[in-house]
Amino acid sequence: MMPLSIDECVRINLQQYFADLDGQDPTNVYAMVIHLVERPVLEEVMQRAQHNQSRAAQWLGLNRNTLRKKLQAHGLLDTDAQTPS
Repeated sequence: MMPLSIDECVRINLQQYFADLDGQDPTNVYAMVIHLVERPVLEEVMQRAQHNQSRAAQWLGLNRNTLRKKLQAHGLLDTDAQTPS
């Protein structure tokens, strides 16, 4: 069995989300999905970039300051690394 593509996983989970609403109107679906997907993307890229923000920003196609804001918003910014010794 072939693994599902990312877009297939998102589609299947969205279908389940809508089914779970049981007829209720959804709100802020786009923002919810982006927020839920963004964190694991940031975690994985930062790990593979060995926590080098410049490299990770380049890989993601983001400005480094934008990456820092996103890391901070998700609680992924290593504040210990910022503290001068």
